[in-house]
Amino acid sequence: MLSHLSIRNYLLVESVDLDFAPGLTVLTGETGAGKSILIDALALALGDRAEGGVVRQGAPRAEIAAEFMIDGLPQQGVHFGFPQLRSFTPARWLAGGDSVRFGAVELQVRHCPGHTPGHVIFFSPEQRLALVGDVLFAGSIGRTDLARGDHATLIRSIREQLWPLGDDVTFIPGHGPTSTFGAERASNPFVADRVLERAQR
Repeated sequence: MLSHLSIRNYLLVESVDLDFAPGLTVLTGETGAGKSILIDALALALGDRAEGGVVRQGAPRAEIAAEFMIDGLPQQGVHFGFPQLRSFTPARWLAGGDSVRFGAVELQVRHCPGHTPGHVIFFSPEQRLALVGDVLFAGSIGRTDLARGDHATLIRSIREQLWPLGDDVTFIPGHGPTSTFGAERASNPFVADRVLERAQR
């Protein structure tokens, strides 16, 4: 099942329900050549490529954290029923401070480890929109019990990388409903301001 939600100009958020990833969220956009592109870790794993991306060459790789996940693609493909996934070496790595451009859209890249060590989020200041993957959810946070996850690092990423973007920012998680940073700071049982203040005492 595929549902579409239009987000202003050139952005289309799609919620894809798959057996192993219900409500998976991806971002697509139109390039100048009229080709759509897809930004999502699963799409990358399946071999889709974003055309026209602008990423700073030689960016520091923030622990080269994704390598263990990329190297494990053949086994993950078997586990989830995909035919013959292959590991690969990315031509470019994203790091905090980079930007990604496709069509008329430019997104800032912020490094937000914790759920996974090399996790990045994408932020559009103009649209006040962040694509955060499994870092943060409406009413919850990402898992940290997976390989190389770390709870304290995830909380620090949310506090230092997401909250400064502003309470008015709408975020799209890896799955589930959208929310705003302000709503989560007020009521999220894991990272609301009152919860974090209590934890620091």
